[in-house]
Amino acid sequence: MNLLDRLSRLIRANLNDLLRRAEDPEKIIEQALLDMKEALREAREQVAEALAEQKRLEREVESHEREALLWEEKAKEALKAGREDLAKEALRRKKRALDLAQGFRQQAEEQKALVERLMTQLKALEAKIDEAEARKALLLARKKGVEAAEAVRRMESRLDQHPALEAFEEMEARILAMEDRHEALKALDGQDLDKELSALSAEKEVEEELARLKRELGS
Repeated sequence: MNLLDRLSRLIRANLNDLLRRAEDPEKIIEQALLDMKEALREAREQVAEALAEQKRLEREVESHEREALLWEEKAKEALKAGREDLAKEALRRKKRALDLAQGFRQQAEEQKALVERLMTQLKALEAKIDEAEARKALLLARKKGVEAAEAVRRMESRLDQHPALEAFEEMEARILAMEDRHEALKALDGQDLDKELSALSAEKEVEEELARLKRELGS
């Protein structure tokens, strides 16, 4: 398992625990950032340790290569002194030093590849943290917007169910009923007046007709 996979598992475990406890989204976001920054700190420590190990292995390579050169010089000195046996022993030690140098060189190359992978993962984690920081403000703004809208919804719901509104509606209905009754009485009063006026008009016509007949008879 690589570094990012291990750290991601730890972060997910912390966040899942918060989600199970139904924690506030803002708290979850903050905890996620804290976990990521802690993971970044651990990742940097691991990269530093891996880089230090690479440097140590490279020093081992250089040390055994220098040792091999020294044994070669000793072999030359032994031959000059006519000590072939010592020259052979010096060459054996030179070979052993070169073998060790080659072994450490292979380890150093493997360690260098590991450091490069860790550096890549470290940069990826840093990029994720930068992205999370940038998104944090937007997410919190959206959260506050939802909270405000929910507060308005709850207030409207309480107002819709408030007894005062029911009283207003009842009073409005009563006033409308009174207005309708008033209009109805006005209409009835108008009809009575029309009847009286019609009766007066009819009586006037009778009086006029009577006067006409009297005039005719008088003539």
